[in-house]
Amino acid sequence: EVQLVESGGGLVQAGGSLRLSCVASGFTRDDYPIAWFRQAPGQEREGVSCIAGSDGSTSYAAFVKGRFTISRDNAKNTVYLQMNSLQPEDTAVYYCAAGPYGDNCSTVKSFFGSWSQGTQVTVSS
Repeated sequence: EVQLVESGGGLVQAGGSLRLSCVASGFTRDDYPIAWFRQAPGQEREGVSCIAGSDGSTSYAAFVKGRFTISRDNAKNTVYLQMNSLQPEDTAVYYCAAGPYGDNCSTVKSFFGSWSQGTQVTVSS
């Protein structure tokens, strides 16, 4: 079965950094798009970043651009989200999600058929 296992969350002070990892298993190809979403208490789940399966291009939400970087290591079946200059408003549960083989990225949550369990990121001030 397809599975995404996420790690790297935790508690960090404002201005600090964390790196989230998403390890994929059960895929027969490695060219699937994968995205990071986050959800704060009482808020909608929102897209953070995505890397395309079609050409590897990346995209970012305006509120993280310049601070976060998405990357993938196909040899390790792992996608990363490097988060720098973290702010209290970044506090949320973060999820990774995978879409159809060979496809581009999407901002539509239903596009992604596989989701991680989520990991808590808490930024203190």
